[in-house]
Amino acid sequence: MPHTTSSSTNDVLQQRLSVLSAGPQRDALTRGLRGIEKESLRVTRDGRLATTSHPVALGSALTHPSLTTDYSEALLEIITSAEPDASITLDRLDELHRYVYAVLDRQNEFLWNQSMPGLLPDTDEGIPIAHYGTSNIGRLKYVYRVGLALRYGRTMQCIAGIHYNYSLDDEVWRVLHADQQSTATQTDYRSERYLALIRNFRRTNWLLMYLFGASPALDARFLRGRPNTLDTFDADTLYLPYATSLRMSDLGYSNTTGQSALHADYDTLPGYLDALAQAVSQPYPPYEAIGTHRDGEWVQINTNVLQIENEFYSTIRPKRVTYPGERPLHALGARGVQYVEVRCMDIDPFEPIGLSLETARFLDAYLLACALDDSPSLPAPAYAEANENFSVVTKEGRRPGLELKRDGRSVPMHEWADELFGKIDRTAAALDTLRGDDVHTRAVAAQRAKLADASLTPSARVLQTMRDNGQSFLQFGLAQSERHAADFLSRPLDAETTQHFEALARQSLDEQAKLERDEVGSFDAFVAAYRAYTLNRFSV
Repeated sequence: MPHTTSSSTNDVLQQRLSVLSAGPQRDALTRGLRGIEKESLRVTRDGRLATTSHPVALGSALTHPSLTTDYSEALLEIITSAEPDASITLDRLDELHRYVYAVLDRQNEFLWNQSMPGLLPDTDEGIPIAHYGTSNIGRLKYVYRVGLALRYGRTMQCIAGIHYNYSLDDEVWRVLHADQQSTATQTDYRSERYLALIRNFRRTNWLLMYLFGASPALDARFLRGRPNTLDTFDADTLYLPYATSLRMSDLGYSNTTGQSALHADYDTLPGYLDALAQAVSQPYPPYEAIGTHRDGEWVQINTNVLQIENEFYSTIRPKRVTYPGERPLHALGARGVQYVEVRCMDIDPFEPIGLSLETARFLDAYLLACALDDSPSLPAPAYAEANENFSVVTKEGRRPGLELKRDGRSVPMHEWADELFGKIDRTAAALDTLRGDDVHTRAVAAQRAKLADASLTPSARVLQTMRDNGQSFLQFGLAQSERHAADFLSRPLDAETTQHFEALARQSLDEQAKLERDEVGSFDAFVAAYRAYTLNRFSV
């Protein structure tokens, strides 16, 4: 979605929708895939971070396809399969939650259904780092997390969110490739279009923060005494009155880290690969000062700006499923972009699984508009402007009369949002016409209502609920999490589905044991091979 407003740019979106909505391939728009990765902290009944190990009944965090850990041993990550409809994806997410809750209930734990953490240990060091066993790859994952602790602190790594993975069917790209008479290969054209989606997303993702940001407050102890500009809500709670997502603000991520100056190039795939390859290869003096070893033990994979590609914090990433042992940038270089990973969605504390189907339907319409609309390049000034707009909305998104910067000029946020909704309305209508229903149109209309009434946004609802019930952030989070736990426990899985998940858990444990049993070579040699990084552009 470009910054300029003209009938020609509108025509690009409409023309592509028309091409895709006609002819024998018209159903291709309904055949993309949706997957979700949801992070949630395990907590005790009083909302404190669980210090127990990842439950054996959930399988191996190293090898299980759906249940793993993110940063901390207590930070569970639930991963769905990629499905052709968001409703199926959310059904899978619900099933996984019901299994997890049954397991956690046996040890008097449940999931904290908020993005900002509950009551953490008194010290940063008290937060347990995730373990993945004694295999070389398991040890590498642990060392990487030790490095994250040294670079950013463990507390920040306890912030949780939802990642929404989105792809369009390859037939969509084939049809557009032919219509535009592109001379690029099919693979390169698909990558070009996904990067166009990303550029439009980066310019307009502030809209998602306004509509879906759900973390306007936090427990005061989370900041561990660091200076801040937050207001006091009560004795234990800090907040900003117009904030939408403190999670996605600059509160948790220090601007002095190595990647603060990293400018990812979203104009071309080779440019993106080169920028990230340089970041994972270029030493950063403060990390060099830390070194890779302490007392003979590994504490970082390397001393570069990024230890690995996934350390790059971004609201969206181009992605490609990797082969075993393959690094993400190699996969992208060899086979192009396969899907995008949207990383800025807060956990919705009013939804048991953290995301509503209505929200997912909106995301599908929004991301389709980003994919099909005209997409100018994103040079450094536009990149910085997009970052600033996003930051402003995370902290002040509900402020009446808020203005953003657009090509260097101030523009009312609501005026820009109205324009964006006009485009999203079109993609929603096209999807619904193909489906023969109105689910996307209704989802978009529900979000448009939030523009007229900010009290309908999740961030406003969080603060209002806390005020109405006289709750601190912790009390609100605990009450919502208990309510959702009761919901899942009231809907136990049938015996066959339970047995399926139990078998998956056992299989993953067996796979980890085999990895450890068959391991050859020292860990030092394994790290050296991993660090011997070169990026080649492969033809497909």
